[in-house]
Amino acid sequence: MAVLSHSCLSGLLAAILSFILLFSSPVAMAESNRGVQTTAPPKQYGMLLFPAFQLLDVFGPLDALTTLSRKYRMNLSLISSSSTLDPVTTRSGAPAMNPMNSTFFQSVLPTHAIKDAPDLDVLIIPGGIGTRARDLNATIDYIRTTYPKLQYLITVCTGSRLAAQAGVLDGRRATTNKKSWASTVALGPKVKWEGHARWTVDGNIWTSSGISAGIDVTFAFIQHVYGDDEATDLANLLEYERHQDPQWDPFASIFNVIQP
Repeated sequence: MAVLSHSCLSGLLAAILSFILLFSSPVAMAESNRGVQTTAPPKQYGMLLFPAFQLLDVFGPLDALTTLSRKYRMNLSLISSSSTLDPVTTRSGAPAMNPMNSTFFQSVLPTHAIKDAPDLDVLIIPGGIGTRARDLNATIDYIRTTYPKLQYLITVCTGSRLAAQAGVLDGRRATTNKKSWASTVALGPKVKWEGHARWTVDGNIWTSSGISAGIDVTFAFIQHVYGDDEATDLANLLEYERHQDPQWDPFASIFNVIQP
């Protein structure tokens, strides 16, 4: 029977120990989970609010992220486009957008006015009728100055209108609400608009198609940052069958989207 010398045995044990330490390290464990980044996940999230925002654009993504925050330390700021902390309503001030004079709307209490917004890791920009308002300069300026400090920017629906006007989508792939396609892409002539996409990812910018697509881009983002298992478990917990193909988009043909 062969007998290992003391030096050979020591070398073998050292190699085995190094192997064990390598594959039990946090980085190696993270890399073994396909689709998850290896840096620390973001903690500071912000949702931009403006009058006449689309309700599901905000609360679809927030419901998934709020549930996720039971497992990870996450902080949320609700940032009003106003200079005050008055409630932000989904009601449009334009009579043409409310021809029946309905009072069916909701209001959200912001945590910060735009001038006092805290530093963020992730900013989510919803869409809605309010993205067509004329007095959006302060909101667009905020997006322009905030983006360079972010880890991620996520736009939902016509939230990409605001990001495009801020210039942060220039040279990037992006998509938007297909019913509002023509008017939105006209605001971003330097953007690489994708007419057939549920969502797009270009660098640290994630953009979604219309309204409900914001939930799918949020799950894709969660999969990227927190891993496949977290995204799958969360979708099952919420009993949501998410679209996992970013090219799934029947609405492009329904609304006759023309690629620029």
